[in-house]
Amino acid sequence: MNYTLNQLRIFYKITQTKSITKAADELHLTQPAVSIQLKNFQNQFEIPLTETVNKKIYITDFGHEIAAAAKKILEEAMGIQDKLMSFKGELTGKLKLSTVSTGKYVLPYFLSVFLKQNPGINLVLDVTNRQKVTESLEKNEIDFGLTSMAIDSLRLENIELLKNQLVLVGSPILKSKKWVNAKPSFLEEIPLIYRERGSGTRYIMEDYISSHGLRVNQKLELTSNEAVKQATIAGLGYSIVPIIGIKNELKLGQLEVIEIKDLPIISTWNLVWPVGKKITPIMSAFMKFIELEKSQIIEQYFPYAKFI
Repeated sequence: MNYTLNQLRIFYKITQTKSITKAADELHLTQPAVSIQLKNFQNQFEIPLTETVNKKIYITDFGHEIAAAAKKILEEAMGIQDKLMSFKGELTGKLKLSTVSTGKYVLPYFLSVFLKQNPGINLVLDVTNRQKVTESLEKNEIDFGLTSMAIDSLRLENIELLKNQLVLVGSPILKSKKWVNAKPSFLEEIPLIYRERGSGTRYIMEDYISSHGLRVNQKLELTSNEAVKQATIAGLGYSIVPIIGIKNELKLGQLEVIEIKDLPIISTWNLVWPVGKKITPIMSAFMKFIELEKSQIIEQYFPYAKFI
């Protein structure tokens, strides 16, 4: 046997993705490079690791056994590197976070410098919806969650990052005199574009509609903020969205904010974790970093948030 860690890493990624193309993308390698390494790895075994049927790759039973062993070897190799960096006084290991989808406009700015200062930390970041963030916290699968809404079903501790502002927006294609001094009842006259169920943005939108006793026309339901934004730009309807995700579109005149009573809605981005959770050295370091750098980050990247 003369396999390398690189071959083990590539083969294990193929077993995860069930695709050479996807494995190449996730490993930032070319497809031919991955194919060659898979072939070289396979040549060291008399029993097939994979088989291709109708252009789809399948992992054999033997392949699954080797993948399980590869995972253990890779984890041990990573552990050696962690021990080295720990001996040198550097933080090592994983920082696991889950954020609601709009949080992708917030969290990177709080992570960038921290990760540069601590190269031994590997980031695991899941961008999803509020429901799945809640589930990850409940199962203790992550270190921190990022949400702009309270999660009443869990006892959580939190660090406030910055304010979140949600506004009603529409495309200039649809602009009319009704946009001026509009009342909440305006929402009953227009097609509305919603996020999927489980989304915090949808929850806030529905809460606004319910609290004003409105009967509205749900035109579309889409599964990402980007999809909602593009549909709104195209004039398919209106939506209530976080302003942080549409700053460029507002500057370019692709979207306009429609001022209505009780809008914008103000919430707060919070980094949260379960009460009683064991705080790891990496978690503690990130919390201290935010405490020291939060004001500067807001000043540099989110100046509007200071005035909300």
